[in-house]
Amino acid sequence: MNSSSTVKNDDILLKLCHSVSHVLSSTSASHVSHAGMVQSISRTRLKPDLACFSIFDGGFSGLVVINFSAAAAIEIYRRYMLNMGMPEAELAFSHTSDDVSNVMGELMNQILGDFIGKISKELQTSISQSQPKMLVINKELTISVDTNLDNAVARRVSFKTENNHIFYLEFAMDKTEFIRSADFEMDEEFDLDSLIETHGKAAQVNTAKSKDVLNDPNIKGIVVDDADDLLSELGL
Repeated sequence: MNSSSTVKNDDILLKLCHSVSHVLSSTSASHVSHAGMVQSISRTRLKPDLACFSIFDGGFSGLVVINFSAAAAIEIYRRYMLNMGMPEAELAFSHTSDDVSNVMGELMNQILGDFIGKISKELQTSISQSQPKMLVINKELTISVDTNLDNAVARRVSFKTENNHIFYLEFAMDKTEFIRSADFEMDEEFDLDSLIETHGKAAQVNTAKSKDVLNDPNIKGIVVDDADDLLSELGL
């Protein structure tokens, strides 16, 4: 996020781009990246071949659209399913499959969840989202989604999959600024996966130490002697 005292629309868009790249890369075990250039557009549109959109509201209002080409959608879908352990023979080959739409809708939901979680924390505001809608669109069809934005700012960013298939993020929201107060301090972020991994390693170390103690013949002797003394006191 912008280190200055003011956070604007393009700073929020950059955070969304990071969420798209992070979620799609981690869930598909591949590299998904976004372009360094952002295009200013007049309005957002749903375009071929597979389009997904969601509306959010709260601290600020807006619309997120992701337009996948058939090749990009299939690549991300198949990589995701294989990473989940699904047999390749059971996977769909067409972007028109309901299974592909369901998976891409779920990934869109994860992207927005990641984005909203980070933005809500950094901007100290509350945002809610609608359930993502996924549409298979013909080449001749372009759909515009109208939202109640007072002074909309719309942007388009291109993304690239590991196999160089292109898809586009389109983003519209009210023109806004968040001004950071002088005494505001951001809570330290932590990576949940890293935290679990660290505690897992600590638990393994403690388990190994416990095994070493149990395998120590001197310790065993002490335990056995204590047990013998107890039996003697009981007259056994």
